[in-house]
Amino acid sequence: MRRPLVRRLTALAAAAIFLPAAAACGSGDSTGESGAKGGTSPLVIYSGRQQALVKPLLAKLEKAVGAKVQVRYGDSAELSAQLLDEGDRTKAALFFSQDAGALGALSKEKRLAKLPQATLDKVAPAYRSANGDWTGVSGRARVIAYHPDKTPEVPGSVRDLVEPEWKGKVGYAPTNASFQAFVTGMRILDGDDATRTWLKGLKANGAKAYAHNIAVLDAVESGEVSVGLVNHYYWYERVAEKGADKVKAKLHFPRGGDPGALVNVAGVGVLKGSGESEQARKAVEFLLSKEAQTYFAEDTKEYPLAAGVTSSVKDLPSLDSLDSPKIDLARLDSLRDTLAMLQDVGMV
Repeated sequence: MRRPLVRRLTALAAAAIFLPAAAACGSGDSTGESGAKGGTSPLVIYSGRQQALVKPLLAKLEKAVGAKVQVRYGDSAELSAQLLDEGDRTKAALFFSQDAGALGALSKEKRLAKLPQATLDKVAPAYRSANGDWTGVSGRARVIAYHPDKTPEVPGSVRDLVEPEWKGKVGYAPTNASFQAFVTGMRILDGDDATRTWLKGLKANGAKAYAHNIAVLDAVESGEVSVGLVNHYYWYERVAEKGADKVKAKLHFPRGGDPGALVNVAGVGVLKGSGESEQARKAVEFLLSKEAQTYFAEDTKEYPLAAGVTSSVKDLPSLDSLDSPKIDLARLDSLRDTLAMLQDVGMV
């Protein structure tokens, strides 16, 4: 029998907290409380971004804020739930989330402090909180990866993937946070009934589930499936590693505000009541600096969001050119309902 969803989320959140995640940046990686510099309290960051991805950047952040940084890594939704549970007792000063929904959940419960307007103004309103309490720092677009030899006509919309011609030809990662955020976006755009019908149709059409985006891209690359639902940067990272002539898969950026074209953000918020809020605000400023934005653009192949920084990745469409759905990213906070829906249709 499946466990109730709330119990599952609580258990996952607890597991994230007690994993040996940390790895504070800088010399002497540790999560202990004794690592402060010169008696200064450490800046505690809860990070939903993977250690392998952001540790080099957070090492530079440590120097920028002038204090020891301690990082607790985990899933963004789980860490958000943990922060809500901890409330004023939390030692975290900054939440670095993989997606906007987890930040929106904290904002809804008024757990985030207002950011300076000058900081917010560095990022377009579409990619930050309307309440002024979190901001995106990097963006990623949902795309359709396809095998050109097996896809004579690329699907114009993800909604088409439940049609008979795509039976057994679609790959997706239902347990992946980015897929779940996309489903949440579809719920906002199309409504719950239509989204549930689409998910059931996708499953009934023999779509193949994989553990993560990389596995989906691998399946497209090998021809195991014809198309796959992924984030854009996985393909660009592979091209950078192997060369464009060695990568068989291609990308399609859906148009017309399609839910399959969602642009989500990784973002940050300062925890309300934190004794280290000034250091946390400095950390936000650093993540929007040219140095950090260039890191996102060049190292992780994401979209930089701060004004004045553009991506130099070859053949990557500009962020302004994408025809993504116009939704308030804070509304992606209804992840719990999305997980319940995915569980109901048997995808997770």
